[in-house]
Parts: sequence; C-alpha cells; structure tokens
Amino acid sequence: MLRTTLAGLVAHRLRLLLTSLAITLGVGFIAGTFVLTDTIEQGFRQLFTADAAKVAVAVTPKDELIPAKVLDELTALPGVSGAQGLVRGTAPLLDKSGRAAGSTATSGISVAAGPLDRTSYVAGTAPGGPGEAVLDENTARTRQFAVGDTITVLDLAEKRRQFTLVGLIDVGVDQNLAYTGAVGFDTATALEMTGAKGYREIDLAASAGVSPETLKKTVSEALGQTYTIKTGEELARKLALDSNVELDYLVLVLLLFGCVAMFVAALVIYNTFNILVAQRTREMALLRCIGATRGQVFRSILLESAVVGLVSSVLGLLVGLGLGALGLAALGRFDAPVPTGASVALTPRTIVLGLVVGLLVTVVAAVLPARGATRVAPIAALRSQVEEQTFRAGLARSIGAGLLLAGGLALTAVAIWVLDGNTGLLVAMGGGAVFFLGVIVIGPVLMSPLGAFAGWVPRKVFGVPGRLAVDNSRRNPKRAATTTVALTIGVTLMTLISVITASTRETVVSSLDEQFPVDFMITAQYGREDGMPLVPAEVPATLRALPEVGLVAEMRQDDTGEIASLPDRAVFRPEVVSGSLAALTTGTVALSETQAKNLGAKVGDDVPLTTTKAGKVEVKVAALLGQDSLNGTMPYTVPAADFDKYFGAIGPVRVYVKVKDGTAADVSRRAVEAALTAYPTAQLVSAADVRGEFDDAFDMMFTIFAALLGLAILISLLGIANTLSLSVHERTRESALLRALGLTRPQLRGMLSIEALVLGLVGALVGVVIGVAFGWAALQTIPNDTVFVVPVGQVLLYLVLSALAGVLAAVLPARRAANASIVGSLAAS
Repeated sequence: MLRTTLAGLVAHRLRLLLTSLAITLGVGFIAGTFVLTDTIEQGFRQLFTADAAKVAVAVTPKDELIPAKVLDELTALPGVSGAQGLVRGTAPLLDKSGRAAGSTATSGISVAAGPLDRTSYVAGTAPGGPGEAVLDENTARTRQFAVGDTITVLDLAEKRRQFTLVGLIDVGVDQNLAYTGAVGFDTATALEMTGAKGYREIDLAASAGVSPETLKKTVSEALGQTYTIKTGEELARKLALDSNVELDYLVLVLLLFGCVAMFVAALVIYNTFNILVAQRTREMALLRCIGATRGQVFRSILLESAVVGLVSSVLGLLVGLGLGALGLAALGRFDAPVPTGASVALTPRTIVLGLVVGLLVTVVAAVLPARGATRVAPIAALRSQVEEQTFRAGLARSIGAGLLLAGGLALTAVAIWVLDGNTGLLVAMGGGAVFFLGVIVIGPVLMSPLGAFAGWVPRKVFGVPGRLAVDNSRRNPKRAATTTVALTIGVTLMTLISVITASTRETVVSSLDEQFPVDFMITAQYGREDGMPLVPAEVPATLRALPEVGLVAEMRQDDTGEIASLPDRAVFRPEVVSGSLAALTTGTVALSETQAKNLGAKVGDDVPLTTTKAGKVEVKVAALLGQDSLNGTMPYTVPAADFDKYFGAIGPVRVYVKVKDGTAADVSRRAVEAALTAYPTAQLVSAADVRGEFDDAFDMMFTIFAALLGLAILISLLGIANTLSLSVHERTRESALLRALGLTRPQLRGMLSIEALVLGLVGALVGVVIGVAFGWAALQTIPNDTVFVVPVGQVLLYLVLSALAGVLAAVLPARRAANASIVGSLAAS
C-alpha cells in the first residue's frame, strides 16, 4: 500500500499542485511573521550587545533625574575610568520657514564624548563646542538640512539660538526620539538648552582590570538603593526586552491573519481530497478486491495528505523567508524604528512550527474524506463510471446548523444590548464566528437557491451554455458550498472592515462638523516638560485684529488639565447628556459624564472644586457632558469669568478661529499664518487638515488589512480553480458528449467560466450580507454614537471582483476541457 500510495502521488502530482500551493501560502505567512519578528529581535540583541561593550555600569533614576553631584561622586570612585551623564529634554527646532518643526517639540539630547559615546553617526562628527549641534537623519531629510547648514533652536525661554550643523545621527530603535526627532549638543549646552536639572542616565567605564560586576558592587555601596544600577550587559537585555514589547501586537495581528489563511487552506484541502476520493472510487474498490483492508485505504489517504502537507510546509518555510525579508525591507522603507540591518533569521522554533502546522492542518482536513474512502465497496470496481454523489440535508445537519446560527445571534444580541466596550466587541466577534460556522454547516442547503439567484442573469443572457453552467453549479451543493466558503471568509472580513472604516470615518467627520464649526485651531507645540503647553497669551488678540477673522474663542485649562473654561458656544458644542449649558453661570460647573460617575453626582448637586486663587469652593452641577475625545471635554468645565477668578490669567491651550463669511480659504489661511510668524511654537491646524489626517489614517488602515486579507482571498481563488479543475477531470465524458452533440469549444469554455462566475458570486453575496450585518453589530458595541454607513461602491466592487476572479480561476481548466479529444474522452472509462 505504501508503494501504491507513493506511486499514485507521482502519477497524479499535477492535480495536487494547487492544494500544495494553498498550504504553502498559509505556512509561508505564519513562518514569515516569525521570521520578521525573530530577525528584529536578533537585531535588537546585536545592537544593544554592541552598546553594552562600551558601558561597564549604567545608573538610572527610579523617579526624578540624577543630580549633577552624583556624577561627581561616581567619577571619584575607585575603578571608574570615565563617567558621562546623559541629558534629554525639549529643544524645539525651527524649520526653514521659521516655524517649530512638527506638532511635538524636538528632543534635545547630549552627545557623549570619548569611549562612552554610543551615538551612531551617519555623516559628520560630534559637536565640538557650544556653537555646534547634530540632527537625526530623518529630521534633517524632512526639514531639508545638511551638514554645514545653520539651524535655529529654541531654548527653555523660547529664545532663538543658532548652531552649525556638524553631523547627522541615527537614533536607532529609540521610539521616542524616532517620533520627536533629536537635536544633539555637548553636555553643557544640552543642560542649558533644555533646562534639565539633572541626568536621565549616567554611564561608567571601568578601569583596566576591573570587571563590570565589581564596579557595580562599588557603585551600589556608594549610592545604596536610591538608583537602579545595572551592568552594561544587564542594561542591554532590559532595553532589548522593552523594545520587543512593541512587537507583541504586531505578532498577534499577523498571526491572526495567518490563522485565517490556514483555515481557508484547510477548506481547500478538504474539498480537494473529497473530490479525489470520489474520482478514485474504482481504484480504491480494485484495491479492496485484491485484499486491501478499510484501514489500509484510510491510512493511504492520510499518508498522501501527509506527504503533500510536508512538501508544502517545506516550501512554505522558504516562502516565509522571502516574506520576512520583504517585511524588513518595507519597515526600512517607512523608517520604522526597528533594527533592519540583521540577517534574516530562521530559528528552529519557526521551522518546527511551520512544519507542524502545515502537516497537521493538511492531515486533519483529509480525515473526513479518508473516512469516506473506507466506505467504498469492492463491487464498485464493476461500475463503468463513478456515480455522482447526491446531497440530502439530514436532521442532524439541520439541528446543528440551527443551534449554531441561533447561538451566534444570541451572543451578538448580548454583546449589543447587555455588554459594551472591548468586552462587547469580543463577544460580538465570537457571535459572528459561531454564526459563520452555522452558515458553513447549512451552506449546502443554501447553494441551490443562491445558485439560481446568482445565475438568473447568466441563464437568460448566455443561452444553452449559461443554463448548463448554472445547473452544474447547483448539481453538487456540498462541494460547491465548501468551494465558495473559502471566498466567503475573505469577502466577509473585507466587507466587515469596509463597513467599520466607512462608519467610523463618517462619525468622525460628522462630529467634527457638529462640535467644531471652526476653520482653524491653534495649539502650542507639545512635548515641553515645564508644564501644560500654552498658546502665547497675545495670540487671541492678534487674531481678532485681522479683517479676515470673524470670531476667536479660547479654551484654557489649569495645571492639572482637569478644569477648563468654556469657550464661546458658537465654536464649541459638546454633547450635553443632561442639564443645559445655558445654566452654566457664575458658581456652576459642567461635569464630564465619566467624572459625574466617579463623584456620584447629578445635575443640581454641589461638588467641591480646588482652585489656586480662591481655594476650595462649592459649585453646583449645571450639566453633564459626553466624554468625546474630539471635543476635548475636561472633567470640569466652568464659565470663563469664574476660571479667571479661580486660576488667574492663564494662557489658552487652544484657540478656535472662524473666518468671516465670504473670505476665501487660502486668503484666510495666509492671513492667520502671517499673524503667527512671531510665535514659532504656535501650531496652526485647519478643519481640512484634520479631516485629511483622519482620511489618511483610515485609508492606511484599510489598505493594510486589505493586503493581509488578500492572501486568504488568493488561497480561496486557488480553491475554486482546483475544484473546477478536478471537476472538469471528473466530467471528461460528459464534456465530450456535449461536444459531440454540437457544443463548440468556445461554448464549453464559456460554460465552465460561467459556472465559476456563479460560484464566485454566491460566495461573495453570502460574505457581503454577513459582513454588513456583523459590521453593524460591532459598531453597536461602541459606547459613543456612531453613524452606520454601508460603502455601497466598495461592496459592489467586491461582488464584481469576486465574479471576475472566478472567471479567471476557470481559464486553465476550461482550456483543458475544450482542447480534449472528443473520441478519446468518450472512450475513457
């Protein structure tokens, strides 16, 4: 039996090619995920290990910065050959237009000199004095600075200071510096520019003959438990571990899509082996006639699947290597803060996991078809041709499908009307998965009516080939259902993501239009460590003097960021849950809904308020406001006059601007930008900019998910092509008979293409309906009100693309059927 099975594999290798490709892609995706993350982890280890060799002992604070006197104490310790304090604060870089670069202040850092220098230079040298500085290469590129240029940086008092740019540095895997950008000075200048009162870290070099462990013990005895003390190697391990935490979410998301791809591949394998078993009925019956037992037939099918799974998994590992390398290249292209210089890593864990997953999925998917093979009776060898299986919906299937569908709907209902937040979303996802299992079970029952619906137009338009194609798509509902469910999974997820993305986009835009009917918003550049970033107090008056401006409103906050003044209600319209903003007068307060729950307060109650000028005051609750991140609602909102009395003249954190009616957008923007020239840290954002940022974010998110789901859809199309190819082989005599009765080659090709088109449409229709329904359910679990939107254009595009993809999948099988000899096919037994 072993020799027979292996000989059969070699003889029929082409019919297993697409099956092998499906499992290869699934394993490749999962292996590629681990190759990518393992390579990044290896890069972290190599990078930090290299840095560890430069540092014997590192001292870091547990709470506040390390005072300068500690650096002096450490320098004087025996065994210390050098000590360097690292400074980090904020030092806003001005771009060539004189504006502060970015929405977040550039980080000002010290660049160590000598053997303790861990800075990686891309070009130039380290700053050699108070008039020199370096920039990270990304900021230099985006702001168009080069070595030798003069750059302008604001000090702590926002005074402009000029420096000669002498070098470009690579910030490596430092997430914060990669986000803010970095301008580096010598240590004394960094302390002066940032106003830092100490060091974020002190690195020590050991004298000759002194080990890092010995020096660590000496430092620990001198400093006690006040600071965290690590050797260079210990610090390297901690930094590598902290950096890898950022990869956990990436791994989870990629593996989720990998599991979807493997599930789709399992469906393709199951369907393939079902058809192969049906086609080889006489072959297996002959084996039974000459003495093969049921167990031997069962094991031969499983062995066949194991060989396919093993070969495919090995190929999948090779594909995974390529995908991992491609992922690294993509991360490097987008300047992601990960070390991409390491060689691609294929660890033993990845090899074992890829082989086990591919082998297990393939064998498990083949178990049911293998069991079906054991039911072949020896007398079947006497039949001249294979009888086509008929499908009957049994009671067990109906009951099982009903329970799954009802259970999925029940879970979803609980998620919508009982739970909320993340818990509700997870339960809704679980309900959708259970419901989908019910659809899979009941799928064969639905195929006939859905095939008739999807094939109504082709039946009318394409004449005899169209009618034959529609009938063929419905003649084996179990096979057709298994074929289309793979495509259904991909279309369901794509539709689900489209609905959620479109609805969220519309909700955000509607909220912006309703709650912020303004043209511009001015904020201070974030990132300063000396308190809440404030817009200069002169800005509102400067803007009010512009002829293009109709209204200027301010929002101010206390130092805690919890108490805010109420801006002009013409530009600020928060959601009022209860009470009224009209009642927000002297001696009252509006609470956010969350803060009201924390305090157990309602409209009409008195609550205490701690202020800096008036001490502790009792104020009456006039309204409860919805906690929406878009409108900036604070826990406490008081009238503007009361805010002055409570906290004094504090500059605004936001300034809202409405231009006069009839003023062109470009004219008003130029006027506002000119007025802000004297205030480089004031950040101007227009309503169009905000909408554009949201649109870009949503488009990027949708593109990423679509690309990841594209793999599952590709595998499902391979399944359609595989099923159709095997079906064509199964119907060789039937196709020849149709040709003998007058069907032309183009008509036969058309018939098979229309059949694939109908199957693609059925899978897409089911996917669209489920995706829209559970997209709505997912949105209902969000606490805030959302606008439900069905992106009709995208949904129709999915239907069209699914139909076209089905036709494309049928090209080779249809060509093979049309080119077959009529006489030879009729003579085949």
